[in-house]
Formats: sequence, C-alpha cells, structure tokens
Amino acid sequence: MTYSSIDRRDAWITISIFMGLLIVLSAIAHFAILELNPTSLYVGALMICPAIAALITLKIRGRPISSLPWAWGDWRSNVQAYFIPAGYVALAYCLIWMFGLGAPFNPETISEWSSEIGFPSNVPVVSTIVMICLLASVQFIKSLGSIAGEEIGWRGFLVWELRKVMPFGAVSITSGLIWAAWHFPIIIRYGGGDPVFQVACFTLMITSISVIMTYFTFKTGSFWPAIIFHAAHNIFIQKIFTPLTVAGEGTQMWIDEYGLMVPLVVTCLALFYWRKAKAEGM
Repeated sequence: MTYSSIDRRDAWITISIFMGLLIVLSAIAHFAILELNPTSLYVGALMICPAIAALITLKIRGRPISSLPWAWGDWRSNVQAYFIPAGYVALAYCLIWMFGLGAPFNPETISEWSSEIGFPSNVPVVSTIVMICLLASVQFIKSLGSIAGEEIGWRGFLVWELRKVMPFGAVSITSGLIWAAWHFPIIIRYGGGDPVFQVACFTLMITSISVIMTYFTFKTGSFWPAIIFHAAHNIFIQKIFTPLTVAGEGTQMWIDEYGLMVPLVVTCLALFYWRKAKAEGM
C-alpha cells in the first residue's frame, strides 16, 4: 500500500497530536503513581491514556470512532494470540528452572493460592492446577478491559498511522519503543533492581512482542488479537510463572518482565514473525 505526500504529511500531523496528548495525559497518571500511591486505580488510569489520546485525536482530526479496527477479526488468529504468549513464557521459565536459575513450584505461593480458593493445604497439586486454570481464564477475562485501554491506542490507532509513513519493521520497532518508554518511569521507581539492566531487558521484550502483535493486527485488520495477546502475556508472566518460581542468587536477573530470559526467547519468535510479515508483503 502506498500513500501520497499529502497522506504522509497528514499522518505525521495525526501522530504528533496523538503523542502530545498521550504525554500530557500519561504525565498526570505517572505523577499519581510515582508521587502519591501506586494503587491499581492510578495504574488503571494510566492504562486508558492511550485510548483516550486516540479518541481525542480522532475528534480533532474529524474522523469517526468507527474508523478504528473494532471488528473481531478471525477466531484462529485470536486463539493463536492467546497461546503464543502462554507458549513462550512457559518455555522461558522451563529454561530458567532447567538451568537452576530459579526453582519451580514456590511452596509459599501454592500455600497462598490454596488459602485463597479455600482448598485444604494437603492437596497442593490440585490447588495449583485449579488456580492456574482460574487465572488463565477468569483473571484473563477480567483484565481485558484495562488492556483494551492500552491497545485501542497502540494497535488500534498508532500502528495504523505509522503504517502510512513506515514499512512493517519500522512500525513494529517504533511503536514498541514508544510503548516501552511509556513504562520507564514505573520501572525505574519500582523495578527493584538495576534500572539500566531492567529497562534494557524490558525494552527488548516489548519491542519483540510489538513485532508479533503488529503482525496479527495487520493480518486481521483488528486490534482484538493484540488485546488478547497482551492480556495473556501479563497473566502468564505476572500471575502464574513468576509467583511459582523460587528465587535464588541471581534469579531476578532472569525472571519476570525485567529479567533476561523472556526477552531472549520472545526475540527469537519475533524474528520468525518479522520474516513471515515480509514474506506476506506486509
């Protein structure tokens, strides 16, 4: 798809308006999180900033909200968008456990899970299986609303504007870097480790998954695969595998979104989808 110089200029104006609004809105939410209290309410406010910035931009530019890619897409891509994050997160943590960088099945987590779902402590395997199923289904569904607040802005709006002025690879990297930088204030304040290392790992991971999410967004013409992918990624890392891992010396360098293993694994997967997008003429 090619665009005229007028279309490209119009796209840059639109991107600039969106970014200006995003910076202002996000600055307010970041201030509340960093200086007042990192409550989930303030985090939720931050997560809807991209969507609000996108909707205001559409209003300023005289475009209808219906111009966003609201359509469901196709079931196959949406199912893949759920299981791909589950797969690379599981692989990353299996490698962590296999190489002794952390130990599996944290007894404290399993005990907390048993208490939370009202199961007796003498059936830890059953408690673990049931809790994982609940997190991967009920908690996943609960998270879709706040995740949509981000993805309406990122994959529902920004990548489509960038596509008018950049090829697929540049769209993926640029949107990924913007998305990563948007998280930096929270990582630096609350990451709990070397901020340079954590920011580098997180940026590599986010940029890599941006490639995959952008591929599915353009393939389906919908932001729903990105919403599903993003929610599944968060659930399997933050709610399941990280809590199940027993930390030892040096474990924090490898686990979670600020460690090295998930970025390494997902970067390999991103290269596959980059080549796939190129082969499909995206």
